[in-house]
This record gives sequence, C-alpha cells and structure tokens, in this order.
Amino acid sequence: MNHMLSYLKPHTRALSWTLFVKFIASMLDLFIPFILAILIDDVVPLRQPGLIYLWGGGMAGCAILAVTLNIYANRMAATTAGKVTRQLRHDLFSRLSNISMAQFDGVSLSSAVSRLTTDTYNINQFLNRTQRMGVRAPILLVGGLILTSILDARLTLVLALTLPVITVIIYFVTKTSVPLYDRQQSVLDNLVRVLQENIVGVRVIKALSKTQDERDRFDKVNASLADVGRKAGSVVALSNPLSTLTLNLGLTAVVLTGAFLVNQGLSRPGSIIAFLNYFTIISNAMLGITRIFIMSSKGIASARRVEAVLRLEEPAPLPPSPAVDSPYHIQFDRVSFSYSGMEDNLQEISFALKPGQTLGVIGATGSGKTTLANLLLGLYQANSGQVLVDGQDIRTWDPGRLAAQTGVAFQSGFIMAATIRDNIAYFREMTDEQIWQAARDAQAEGFIAATKLGLDHQVESRGNNLSGGQKQRLLIARALAGQPRLLILDDASSALDYRTDAALRRALAQRHRGTTTLIIAQRVSSIKNADYILVLEDGRAIGLGSHEQLMASCPTYREIATVQMYAEGAGEVAS
Repeated sequence: MNHMLSYLKPHTRALSWTLFVKFIASMLDLFIPFILAILIDDVVPLRQPGLIYLWGGGMAGCAILAVTLNIYANRMAATTAGKVTRQLRHDLFSRLSNISMAQFDGVSLSSAVSRLTTDTYNINQFLNRTQRMGVRAPILLVGGLILTSILDARLTLVLALTLPVITVIIYFVTKTSVPLYDRQQSVLDNLVRVLQENIVGVRVIKALSKTQDERDRFDKVNASLADVGRKAGSVVALSNPLSTLTLNLGLTAVVLTGAFLVNQGLSRPGSIIAFLNYFTIISNAMLGITRIFIMSSKGIASARRVEAVLRLEEPAPLPPSPAVDSPYHIQFDRVSFSYSGMEDNLQEISFALKPGQTLGVIGATGSGKTTLANLLLGLYQANSGQVLVDGQDIRTWDPGRLAAQTGVAFQSGFIMAATIRDNIAYFREMTDEQIWQAARDAQAEGFIAATKLGLDHQVESRGNNLSGGQKQRLLIARALAGQPRLLILDDASSALDYRTDAALRRALAQRHRGTTTLIIAQRVSSIKNADYILVLEDGRAIGLGSHEQLMASCPTYREIATVQMYAEGAGEVAS
C-alpha cells in the first residue's frame, strides 16, 4: 500500500486544504445545536425579540456557511480523486504495456481490463468518500461527544455506551467483507474474459448456432458473480440496520433519562433539545464512518490488485555487449523455450540468416512457428540458447531500437478504428507517397484506391468493414511502410489468392532485397523460393534447407509439398 500512497504526495497541499475546509464546516455544524440550547434556555426567557433574531441569525449564518464550505470541499475532493485516479490509470496502462508477455500472461487480459476499469473506479470512490467523510465524521463524532458532555455529562455517558457496540459491528463487517470483495473482483475477471471471448468470436458462435450454449456459459459465471456479490452485500447490509438499532436504543435511553432529569430539575429543556440534535449528528457521523469502512473494503481489495501490477518489474535489457563483426543478421543458437516451464514449445532450434536472406517456416498447428516469431521479436526470452541479432544477444538490445527496424504482420493482426492512412503509418511520421508505396508492395493499392476517400477511408475496429484479404494486405503494408531491416510475416498471406500471393512475393524480392525476412506459412508456394526453409514438428526442427534439398531429404516436407501441389493442379511432383 505504500506504493499507492505515493500517488497522493503530489496532491498534499490540495488534500490538506480540503481537509481544513471540511474541519471548519464541521465545527460550524457543531455550533448550531449549542446556539439552539442557549437560545431556548437563556435568550427566549428574556423576551427580547432583538436578541432572538440575533442568535437565530447566527444559527442561520452557521448553517449557510457550513453548507457552502461543504459543497466547495466536496468539489475539491472529487477533483483530487479524479487526478489521482487518472495518473494511476495512466501508470497502470503503461506498466501493462511494458511488462514482458510472460508477465502479462500471468495477469491475463480479462484481469487487466477489470483492473483498469472497475478497480480504479473503486479506488476513486474510496479517495473521494474518504476526503468527504474522513475528517467530517470523526470531528462530528468527537466534537459532538465533547459538546454534549458540556451540556450534560450524564446523558453523554448513556450515549457513549453505544459506541463500543457499533465499533464491534464495524470491525466484523470490515474483516468479513474485504476477502469477499477480493473474490468478487476475481470472479469479475472471469466475467470479462467470457464477454471478450463472445464479442471476438461472435461470427463463429452464430455460424455454429452456439448462441444458447454461450448464453448458458455467461449465465453460469454471471450467477457466480451475483452469488459472491450477494454474500458481500449481505455482510455489508448488516452494518446500517445494526448501527441504527444500537443508536436508536441509545436515543431511547437518552430521552427517558433526559425526561427524568428535567422532571427532577437537574437539566433544562434547551439542553435536552440540543442533545437530541447532537445525537442525530453523532448518529450520522457513526453511519458515515461505517460507510467509509465499507467503501474501504472495496478500495483496499482493488488497491491490492492494482499495486500487484504496478510492482511488476519491467524487463530491463542486459548491459550492451561489445560490438561483434558477425556475418549473420539473425541467428538462433540451440534455442529452447517453454511457456509453462514444464514442456518445451521449442527445442534446440538453430539457424543463421545473412542480411537480405529469407527463411520460410512451415509445420503443423502447434509446432512452434509463432513461438519462433515471438522469440525473434523479443516478446519472450529463451530458456536456453541464444537469439542473436547482428551478433549480439537480443536481450542486450533496447526494445525501442529493435522495434524501429522490425516490421511484423500476423494473420489476425491489430487494426484500430481509424483511417487507412493512420493504420498503415501507425504513429510514424510518413508521407502519403511512402504510404502508397507500401500499399503497392503489399498489393493493397487497388482496394484502397477503389474507396471514395482513399487513404482517408475509415476502418472499423478489428477491420470489421474489410474482407480477410484486405485486412491482411493492410497489415502487410504497415509492416513494409517503415522499410524494415527485419520483416516477419506470420501466416500473413493465408487469406490471399495464389496470384496476389505471388505478386506480393515478387514485390518483396524486387523492392526489399536488403530485408531479412521470416515467412511463416501453411502453403509451400509462399516459401518455396526462400533461401532456407525450416520444418517444425512438435517444437523440434526436422528439416532445414532449400526447397530442393528438403524435397530430397525431409519426408514430412515432401509429403506436404506433394499434396499441396497436386491440390493446386500442378501435376506430379518429382521426389
């Protein structure tokens, strides 16, 4: 929690001023019943209207000034809480963006979304309510007890007997509700995950007519969230009625004791009336403190979850190693990697590419093709072996420097709701000619020019208003626009027809000769002309060489090529 407190330090002055204003407003609220007691017991018996108006005006002035100061302080509290939450949300998003993929996998996407939204909202409400009631409620409670003891110590003793009971109630509610709110946020993560899966897969769900099954799955996790929310709400719901019952019993005892004292001439009516007003103030103060503790249950649970992410250490590159005069641009040296730490997803992978060379990667689903690309992008770190770029361990590279000279296009890449120009440039300073050239190389010029607005054509989120082939060509254009030294195409042309795919390969060969290229594909035709082809099976390399070499030495590759070429009508393939 110390890390979370650091976000309050820049706002110390604003917080102090808010609390001071709240202190003044609370004191004014406390003076009103005291003035009322003097007015009834001392001023009214004098039968002087001028004094009555004077003391009554003083009460009205205190009330108006207290309301004004409270409104002003509440606005300041909301502003400060908003600023703290904005900075917290910014830092949380930044940390989630910069942590390693392995760390992000540990957090999970659904949990990241709920921490950025629900958890930061709970923290905002906690900060806001604490500023509004954190000073006011204790001052009204303590000040009310002091002033009532001045008015009548015996009645104050009766009232004070209720406070230990309320304290026990608050302790029980807080201790029980915090773990329940922790669990509620975890279940909320699951709800967000199911919702995201349904939104992303809506077309598949409808195509397979699985709407009812998905509805049942959502209802199950929704019922679980409702159940834990009901349990937490049931515990919290006990606080107000139990506290109110205790205070009302105390009020009854005060009224009976006060009536006896007035009847015995040991107290005055004005003091009793003022005491009842103070009792209302003290009751509201106790209920306010109860609400603060209830809100703190959510706030503490959410703060723990947010702080857990903020404390994640961003992976730092290793100290730069001495420059190496290596003939290779990209090199994998006996690289092994596992996502789970139990079974290797890649095992003893080795290859080397000189600048401008192309490596094609082919293999069955789950063979480790995308994992290979992830390691080359520095998204994950090898468990053993080395990934070298220009002869230096990739872990010694600055991530920004590596990304600046890398272009990447995935099969299901990221397309944002923006213009075609913005999607291709993607926050890089580029001229329209550079963007059009990248579109030509990616075979995207035709469909872009066919739109009414050209580069200014608006693309929907995830490219929902584009076809599969148009999406992939747009993503390839983005990868090529920066003239990268390293180009990674991860099944990025799977939706392209053979003619367009061939035209893309010709453009890459002619205009990007100096670019080292990694092509992950399911079609042999996409990688047939690569300098090297790596065949993967269950994370192991079972073949490495040119197309001709693999046709002669790798039965698995020969089988894949033969089947595909027959399917394409290429005729019989020589073995």
